Amino acid sequence: MAIRRRLAAATAGLCAAALALTACSGGGDGVTVQGAKLVKKGKLVTCTHLPYPPFQSAQGGKVVGFDVDIIDLAAKKLGVTQQIIDTPFETIKTGTALNAGKCDVAAAGMTIKPERARFIDFTKPYFNATQALMGKKGVTFTSLDEVKAQKLKVGSQASTTGEDYAHSKGIDSKSFKDSVSLLNGLRSGQVDVIIEDYPVVQGWLKDSANAKYGVAASLNTGEQYGFAVRKGQNPKLLALINQTIDEARQNGEYKKIYEKWIGPMPANA
Repeated sequence: MAIRRRLAAATAGLCAAALALTACSGGGDGVTVQGAKLVKKGKLVTCTHLPYPPFQSAQGGKVVGFDVDIIDLAAKKLGVTQQIIDTPFETIKTGTALNAGKCDVAAAGMTIKPERARFIDFTKPYFNATQALMGKKGVTFTSLDEVKAQKLKVGSQASTTGEDYAHSKGIDSKSFKDSVSLLNGLRSGQVDVIIEDYPVVQGWLKDSANAKYGVAASLNTGEQYGFAVRKGQNPKLLALINQTIDEARQNGEYKKIYEKWIGPMPANA
């Protein structure tokens, strides 16, 4: 009996330590498709953080958006369907969700940054992003320095590059857990302006409920979004997603998706 206990304990320890995409016994159905490792048979499992329109948001019981449509193209190339899991952004950017075998790919409107690339493997850039300040319509600023000089209350989304950018300019912004809370912070008067990715702000301004707000400043921070896979563990999936991005740009699918979710596509998109 003692030997059995020791063997069982050893086996359990190996399973816990492995953090592999397939379980030691009977716990998972991880497979390899076209060389890409998938955690679930017939699925390309995507971790994202909801809501973050127009990149991903729940509509009519489904998660839809720009990122969703691009990853759907990759899933189609693999002959599987996409399954989306809502995950805290902190576990996405640190690679925790990918390392735990929770998902195959992270798609969360995520800026490519060297400190994040220590923990995850980014695809090539798939979206050129800028930040924007949103405030009362008609109020404009030339920079965050001007906002700081006027001692205005600034809101930001936790763990985002917008928040990092505000902090880099010496602004102690009020942090909100997600984009909905951030927008509500502006609406409720908790803050005077908010900093968020420009396409997200543009999406909000299409809603008549936000008619009294406008873009107070456009901040070109040179950011680019990337999808991500588990660090050093899934090169074939990384290559397939990169190929998907290239093909979508070449065959017009990217332009179609861009104009569906963002608007007219600029030449440098």
